[in-house]
Amino acid sequence: MKIGILSYHFPPEPAFIPGSLAEELAARGHEVRVLTGFPDYPGGHVYPGWRQRWHHETHSQRLSVRRVPRYPGGAASVAGRMASYLSFAGSAGLVARRFLGDVDALYVFQLPATTFAAAGVLRLLGRVPAVLHVQDVWTRDGADEGGEGRFAARMGSAMTRIYRTAARIAVAAPSMRDLVVAAGADPARVRLVLNWTDERIFHPATPGAAARQLVRRDGRCVVMHAGTIGARQGLETAVRAAAALDRTMDLVLVGSGAEERRVRGLAAELGAGNVRFLERRSPVDMPELYAAADYQLVMLRDLPELRGMVPGKLQAALSCAAPVIASAGGDTAELVERARAGLSCPPEDWAALADRFWLAATIPPPTRTEMGRRGRAAYLREMSLPAGVDQIERLLHEAAGRVAQPAT
Repeated sequence: MKIGILSYHFPPEPAFIPGSLAEELAARGHEVRVLTGFPDYPGGHVYPGWRQRWHHETHSQRLSVRRVPRYPGGAASVAGRMASYLSFAGSAGLVARRFLGDVDALYVFQLPATTFAAAGVLRLLGRVPAVLHVQDVWTRDGADEGGEGRFAARMGSAMTRIYRTAARIAVAAPSMRDLVVAAGADPARVRLVLNWTDERIFHPATPGAAARQLVRRDGRCVVMHAGTIGARQGLETAVRAAAALDRTMDLVLVGSGAEERRVRGLAAELGAGNVRFLERRSPVDMPELYAAADYQLVMLRDLPELRGMVPGKLQAALSCAAPVIASAGGDTAELVERARAGLSCPPEDWAALADRFWLAATIPPPTRTEMGRRGRAAYLREMSLPAGVDQIERLLHEAAGRVAQPAT
């Protein structure tokens, strides 16, 4: 097949799902064409050595990547995000018919940032069938009646159009299916395709002496949270839970984010000496740090839009055979419990999380290892790169009206 891919982000940005999908589809013999922007994530500035221009196209065996200019997307304001999304939509629309007009099917890595571009490109390509891989469903919750409200209304209208237009829709979490159906998708066209992680990096590892020294202070149980310290995570709950068990376990927070100062302040206020902060590390360092800890902590606040979301750190932990403690609702907790890969509790309940921390500390190491083994088995079975690409490839065949051939 000739397969088009539309993605706001693409490697060298940390966009391993569209990147690895493109490489794997090309390796399976398909001709793949990617339409994307110039790399600027997460800093919001075009990467050094790159210059935005109209005619930028690279080719490797069966894989072509066409990059188009866009307003750099690092601005936190509503106006800045709108300018970034709309500029990408305009640039993509100018080249889509020529670059993607003869593909058999189009895969869209569907983030809010891609929505306006997807709506425009699908209209321009006419009869080219599309498969959307929905990562986030836009919600108007919390939007004001000014700029944010108008932005949300435009985003919602565009999403409804593309949900109704798409030949197939893949959702990245089970509960997301209900959200996209409520937003206009035909239920018969919606399938679950869980995200995979970057398997070149995240796999079982043995911790070296440096990793152990960094993570472990004594013989106590170590629970690690690795990633963003932001509003969606609600790590104040974890700090309060750990502070109640200061002689039982350690909480190690690796990373940074908008809420880091607030979380550090709470730890200091509570005198939580068992809560430690480590600066952000390269992803390639993380498997050893995971292995040096006893559990990985996955947290999401109790917000409606997060109940149908599975954060990428869960797949990374499971792929590394790390036991998980999930302070979250909805799909995240259900996946952990179904795989028997760890413990879970309701979100934003520090007393319940403290109970899970205490229980985790009492579980013998061999049982923890078995939790990690079960989690990795579930990852390989349901969330791995081969499993995900098999499903996406099948949806592309279905969208194009072809019968999928068995994978070799």
